[in-house]
Amino acid sequence: MTLGAYLIYFALLMILPLWAQMRVKNTYNKYSKVATSSHMKGAQVARKILDDNGLYDVQIEEVKGMLTDHYDPRKKVVRLSSGNFHGQSMASSAVAAHEVGHAIQDAEEYAFLKFRSSLVPVASFGSNAAIFIIIAGIILTRPNLILLGVIFMAAAVLFQLVTLPVEFNASSRAMDQLVVTGIIQNNEERETKKVLNAAALTYVAAALVAVAELMRFILIYLSSRD
Repeated sequence: MTLGAYLIYFALLMILPLWAQMRVKNTYNKYSKVATSSHMKGAQVARKILDDNGLYDVQIEEVKGMLTDHYDPRKKVVRLSSGNFHGQSMASSAVAAHEVGHAIQDAEEYAFLKFRSSLVPVASFGSNAAIFIIIAGIILTRPNLILLGVIFMAAAVLFQLVTLPVEFNASSRAMDQLVVTGIIQNNEERETKKVLNAAALTYVAAALVAVAELMRFILIYLSSRD
């Protein structure tokens, strides 16, 4: 690759995630100021959907931070950031329902969620160690060491790719549940989808960046064999 190509490449790696994060924040901030017709707090939304699906044992907890919401499959807990836990907005309802979507996936043993969970140990190691192994291979001119790093990086990339259907499915479940339970009305569906779609962009951007990085290091490995 030429110097110009490298500059463009690294610019894209930096700009794409930043653009996705900015899109999420702007969309979230906009719809966090728009109340739903049901005026239910995020915690109430999560509890209703969980109970309607028979998931009475799944707990709901408040956590600090902004957009720190997540579902913990080990402890069976839906954790909502303070703004979404207490908020009565479209954004709060969308985020709460999305995290409950993961709880429903867990209860139904959704295949992609199980596969992603099985990848966590190797993906975690790969994302942390791969770059150092590859750099060591380049410095020591050891193609096999570079290949080992690429393999570990591939595991981390696979985790990112498997995350996509998991997140899209959780958002789809969220929309269905919000509509069926009457938490949002028909005229609120479009705005709610905007929140969920914006959040999905961060996962798409992360996956694209990960794939691009993997391809670059594969090319480095192939050139090291010449």
